[in-house]
Amino acid sequence: MNKIKIAFIALYFLPVAGCFKPYQERASVSLIFDTDIGPDYDDVGAITLLHAFADSNKVKILATVASSKYQHVAAVINVFNTYFHRPDIPIGVPKGNAVTDKDFQHWTDTIIARYPHSIKSNEETPDAVTVYRKVLASQPDHTVTIVTVGFLTNLANLLASPPDVVSKLTGTDLVKRKVKLLVCMAGRFPQGREYNVHRDAPASKKVFAAWPTDILLSGFEIGQKIKTGLPLIRNESISNSPVKDVFRISIPMAAEDKEGRMSWDQTAIFVAVKGVSPYFEIVPGRMVMHEDGSNSWDSTGKNHFYLVQKMPVGEMTNIINELMMHQPKK
Repeated sequence: MNKIKIAFIALYFLPVAGCFKPYQERASVSLIFDTDIGPDYDDVGAITLLHAFADSNKVKILATVASSKYQHVAAVINVFNTYFHRPDIPIGVPKGNAVTDKDFQHWTDTIIARYPHSIKSNEETPDAVTVYRKVLASQPDHTVTIVTVGFLTNLANLLASPPDVVSKLTGTDLVKRKVKLLVCMAGRFPQGREYNVHRDAPASKKVFAAWPTDILLSGFEIGQKIKTGLPLIRNESISNSPVKDVFRISIPMAAEDKEGRMSWDQTAIFVAVKGVSPYFEIVPGRMVMHEDGSNSWDSTGKNHFYLVQKMPVGEMTNIINELMMHQPKK
C-alpha cells in the first residue's frame, strides 16, 4: 500500500482509557488476512507477524486473500505461506473490478524467482469472495476475526454476495453470524484521507456504512511513526529469507525509509491478536466517509473504534521489529 502522505490531521481527541472486552488478548484467534501485498511492503511485515503468532499457537490462519489483482499477487502470497510451512492456506484473488497497482520496486519479481511456491498465477485461485464464504460458513458462530490491510473491495463484494451452494445466507447475514471483529488498517483520525480507503472509495463507503460487526481501525497516523525493518536486514544470522530480501531491496529505494519502513499493516495484525491494552487506547464513535474518499469521525456514533498510541513508539517499534525477525519453525 502506497500510503500517500496528504492531509493535515488535527491532534485533538479524547482517548478511552483501558479497552473493551472484545479487544483484549485471546488464547487463540481464528483469522482471515486480506492484503494488497505489493507494491508497498509493510504487508510483508504483517504476514510475517501473522505466521509468527501462528507458530506460537496464538492464531489459526483460515485464509490469506488479496484485495488487489496485479499479475502475480497470488504467487507472492503463496511464497510467504510456503516459506512459513503453510503452503495450503486458501488464497483468493478478486475476479471483478479491483485495483491493479504495479510493483515499481520489483521485489515481487525477485522473491517469485528465488523462493518456492506452488501457485504460479492468479487464475489458479478462486474468487476472494468464494474463499470468504467457504471459510466463514465452516466456522463456529461469532469466532472469526478479519484483518484487512488493503482495499475494502472484497468486503464490499462479500456483503453484496447472494446465497449459494456454500451457504443459504446472504453475505451480510453470513458476516453477522460468523464474524467477531473486523480490524482495518484504514483511514486517518480524527480526519484525513488515506490510500486504502480512497483508492476504492465506493467499496469503502459501503463497508463502513453497512458492516454489521464492530470495526477496530488502525489509522495512518499509527503506523507512520513505527519504522521497522533495519534490524532485520542487518541481522547476519538470517539468510535465505524472502522477508529479509523484500526489506533489503526496498528500504534503500526511498529516502523516507532511511530509518525503516512505516509499519501500518503490522499494527493491524498486532492488535487483532494481542489486543489493544497496554499498547494502545481506543476512541469510540463512527467513521464517516466523504465523496472524495476522505474520512471524518462522528463521536456520537457506535461500533467503530480507532487506535491512539499509548505505549511509547520506540517500545512498540522494538516489539514489531523482533516479531519481523521470526524464522520458520523447523
